[in-house]
Amino acid sequence: MWDQPPVAYVLAAALGYLLGSVPFGLVIVRAAGMGDIRAIGSGNIGATNVLRTGRKDLALATLLLDSGKAAIALIAARMLFKEDTGYLGDHCGYIAGAAAYLGHCFPVWLKFNGGKGVATFFGVLLAGLPVVGAACGALWILTAILFRYSSLGGLVAAAAAPAIAYITNPGDWAPVAFCALLSVLIFIRHHANIARLLNGTEPKIGAKKAAPATADARPE
Repeated sequence: MWDQPPVAYVLAAALGYLLGSVPFGLVIVRAAGMGDIRAIGSGNIGATNVLRTGRKDLALATLLLDSGKAAIALIAARMLFKEDTGYLGDHCGYIAGAAAYLGHCFPVWLKFNGGKGVATFFGVLLAGLPVVGAACGALWILTAILFRYSSLGGLVAAAAAPAIAYITNPGDWAPVAFCALLSVLIFIRHHANIARLLNGTEPKIGAKKAAPATADARPE
C-alpha cells in the first residue's frame, strides 16, 4: 500500500492538514488562563495577536509552534515516504507542507477561520526549500524596511516565491506548484490587508494610533 503514490499523497495531505490545523495560539492562551484569543485585539489566532495579551512568552511559543508545524509535516512526510529512487518522498513532503499550511489558515476545529499564516509560510519554505525561504525572508525584511508595511512585505515575498523556486529548481515543477499554492493562500488570507493598502489605511510599522477626538479637539 505504501508504495502506491495516490495513497501516499492522500495520507500525506491528511496528516499535514491535521497537524497544521492545530490552533496553537488559541490553545496556549487558554492554557495560560487568559481566555479566548479570538476575543482580543484583531481576533486572529497568530503570534502578533497573542502578543496583545502582554505575554511575550506566549507570543514566542505561538510563533515557534506555528512556524514549525508545517515544517514538521513536510519533513515527516519526506522521511515516511522516502524512496531509494524517484521523487515520491519530496512530493509527499510538499503536499504535507501545503496541506499543513492550508490547515493553519482554514482549521476544521475553528469553522475554517484560522490565522493568516505568515510565520507558517516562512517556516515551511525554510524546511522544504531553504534557498527560496531565505530569499523570501530577505524580500520581506527589505520591503518592510522600505515601505514600513509588514503585510506588504509578506505579500511581496509570497508573490516572488514561485519565481524563485523556478529559478533555483530548473526542470522540477513540484517546488513551483508548492510555492504557487502557498502564495495564493497568503493572498486570500490577506484580502483585508490588500484592501487597506489600496485605500491607504493599512497601519505602518511603528506608527502610533491616532488619539481619540475630545471635546476640545473637535472643530468649531
